[in-house]
Amino acid sequence: MSRFGETFTNPKPILAMLHLAGEGRQAKLAQAEEEARILAGEGVDGLVIENYFGDAEDVERALDRISGLGLGSRIGINVLRDDASAFALAGRYPVDFIQIDSVAGHLPPQDDAPFAAELAARRAAVLVLLLGGVRFKYKPVLSGRPEAEDVEIGAARCDALVVTSNATAEPTDLDKVARFRAATNGSLPLLIGAGMTEANAAEQLAVADGAIVGSWLKRDHRDTGPVEAAHVARFMRAVRSLRIAA
Repeated sequence: MSRFGETFTNPKPILAMLHLAGEGRQAKLAQAEEEARILAGEGVDGLVIENYFGDAEDVERALDRISGLGLGSRIGINVLRDDASAFALAGRYPVDFIQIDSVAGHLPPQDDAPFAAELAARRAAVLVLLLGGVRFKYKPVLSGRPEAEDVEIGAARCDALVVTSNATAEPTDLDKVARFRAATNGSLPLLIGAGMTEANAAEQLAVADGAIVGSWLKRDHRDTGPVEAAHVARFMRAVRSLRIAA
């Protein structure tokens, strides 16, 4: 069994974002805990604590709080623009996985080799599941390589690949998922990284191995809103129906 399968035992696992919104440190922490309880209570498989609206210190505060709650969901982190802090936190806290938005394709050739060496050293020092993006939303493509080559290289640098289209909440292009699957020869899991809803979950999960969901679970389905329990409940009901039918 793969490290991904050992970490996430449900078929088609759903990982939900904690974006750390709120005015001030304590407000961010309180909202993160409330959202984590809602998401875990509805059966989300993993929680991704991310400094979308905060910083690395906010991630650590939320991680410290949430990891002690015993909610049952796997706990992951994505420290945007600071991979070193992500691995450092994973070395100090019970982190099940790290997400890095781009592990290949976003750097020019002269910068890619040092990045790869540093990433490999960090992975060797902190044995944690790594979810990596290639041609990820908002990331530049500077490698000068064909997409398939970037995907193949990225697959060698992580335990699962996260696939998105071009923007937050934009449905992930299923043709892109198919190209990633072909480029990796099905050698590791592919996760939908943006734009999944209960309406398109069946179509998207038919070609992917799980998903990371953020905006759709929030008020008005916008990244700026708080997580809404009703949205999470509807979404997870759809996912459980798909699992039963599979």
